[in-house]
Amino acid sequence: MNKKLATVALSAVMAAGPAMADLVFPSLSYRTGPYAAGGIPFADGYADYFTLLNERDGGIGGVPANVIECETGYNTEKGVECYESTKGEGALVYQPLSTGITYQLIPKVTADGIPLHTMGYGRTSAANGKVFSHVFNYPANYWNGASGAINYLLEENSGDLSGKKIALVYHNSAYGKEPIRTLETLAEKHGYELSLLPVDHPGQEQKSQWLQIRREKPDYVIMWGWGVMNQVAVQEAANIRFPMENFIGVWWSGAEFDVEPAGEKATGYKALTFTGLGMDYPVYDDLKKYVVDSGKAAGAGDQLGTVQYNRGLYAAMLAAEAVKTAQAMHGTADIDASMMRDGMEALEMTNAKMEALGMSGFGPEFSVSCENHGGPGLVGVVQWDAATGAWNPVQDFKPTDAEVIGALIEEDSGAYATENSISPRCE
Repeated sequence: MNKKLATVALSAVMAAGPAMADLVFPSLSYRTGPYAAGGIPFADGYADYFTLLNERDGGIGGVPANVIECETGYNTEKGVECYESTKGEGALVYQPLSTGITYQLIPKVTADGIPLHTMGYGRTSAANGKVFSHVFNYPANYWNGASGAINYLLEENSGDLSGKKIALVYHNSAYGKEPIRTLETLAEKHGYELSLLPVDHPGQEQKSQWLQIRREKPDYVIMWGWGVMNQVAVQEAANIRFPMENFIGVWWSGAEFDVEPAGEKATGYKALTFTGLGMDYPVYDDLKKYVVDSGKAAGAGDQLGTVQYNRGLYAAMLAAEAVKTAQAMHGTADIDASMMRDGMEALEMTNAKMEALGMSGFGPEFSVSCENHGGPGLVGVVQWDAATGAWNPVQDFKPTDAEVIGALIEEDSGAYATENSISPRCE
């Protein structure tokens, strides 16, 4: 049989067989509200990557990807409503980009058998796969972030933070409170003095917190902010002439829109990261050709290469790679949510795999297992330069304090298992 006839025969078999359903990826986005500045580019990057796979590759394993977007406004109640209204559409995985929504969805997705990926946010102890069967937070979590910031400051101070004062300015919510326990434990270990400064939603009023910082003169300020809170904090820090090089935010406090309003005064501000910077990756050539130039971009096309767009792109890439893993494991391209969970639990991201995707170095290498749903927790540090309008790496992805974090995860997840009568798995 010649090649043309073989193709015709294969097409006939496929046509005769049952049609495969789309691979459904709900996007609990927020393009409105006080946190839209972060929600929009993330949602754009997430959608555009799946569009790229459809346009360039014909989907994932030959099955089209379908992104169903549902607006939450970063509101927990609306987020749960979005989940309930989309879960029956064949949803493979949820990524709500909200710690509040995450906490509400954990028992729901577990009961419904749908995986939840809270990449760099959510409930940190969900990294314990023995207790949280359907929740994943690879490649890093909030406690990795807290430890990563302290490890960086240790390096800046020749390994000694004893007697130093560190202030945590944090969003007064479940999200903002996540690093407190870790920072307190690390304070006992390393001898620094920790002060806690909560900022109420949405974060536009911070005068009293920064007056306290001016009065108490901490050596360093760590920030756990989101949305408008970040840019207000950076501006207030500039107003009291706090040295920007001593101000470091979590990865959700390290985007362009967080620092641009303060102009030149924001130069030197630092942030944590677990994703790549800019557009100098081959995947962007394909995005331009297949998505942007063809008019299929999710947004206005003005967010490409920004921090949160890259993060959405990365989240979609990890989801797509989990799909491929699941398809190979189960011998079918038409996977369901339970197969997707298996693929996420067996996911392995190597530099070779990322290079083949046109995303070499875009994120840290990691692997997932039944016991470990969080990866190795490698954290990088970047610094803002207002003159060039760019973030520059100052520290590559490095390990965090696994001993401290592991003990905290075991304690918190153990308490959750007891409260919810969960028998540990992976035995």
